Amino acid sequence: MKYVVSIVALAALGACADGAFPGLQSPQGAGDAVATPTAVAPDLSPSRGPGFAPPVRPTLDTSQTRPDFPPPPPPTARTVEQFDTTSAEDRAAATAAPSGGERRLGTTIASLGSPTDPGIWFKTPLVSQVTQGRVEYQGTSVNVELRPSGGAAGSGSQISLAAMRLLGAPLTGLPEVTVYDN
Repeated sequence: MKYVVSIVALAALGACADGAFPGLQSPQGAGDAVATPTAVAPDLSPSRGPGFAPPVRPTLDTSQTRPDFPPPPPPTARTVEQFDTTSAEDRAAATAAPSGGERRLGTTIASLGSPTDPGIWFKTPLVSQVTQGRVEYQGTSVNVELRPSGGAAGSGSQISLAAMRLLGAPLTGLPEVTVYDN
């Protein structure tokens, strides 16, 4: 039995040395047939279809944004400050005291939305159309553009990077916020 196993093992190593397995090859000039892997780069070209060449950055959905929103971050953005393109005036308007006449829509868990989507916004299933509103987290309030998320009630929400920073919420956290409609 041990001779059969030895013969099969030698045959397999010989096949590796002969190139029967293209991913494995023996070192040149080595007396022993030792298999070493070769690097093969995957084909991610657009000709393979959209699933093989995903975009590096998500595209901006301009159907739900206002034209006076800040510009998108530059393609070279890597830090939080580079992704947050809101101006000092935008941040001052967002932190202004509420004018009254608002209606409490409920509470929801929020995660950080796409940092490439500029502005101070909040996507939630609590609204069915774009409107102005306010979110509140641990006593801090920020005026935001409320956008419908299209999700089912209770499915959670997304908050912009700028709004999350103004609320003082942890960027990697899932804060529970109260949402108000103006």
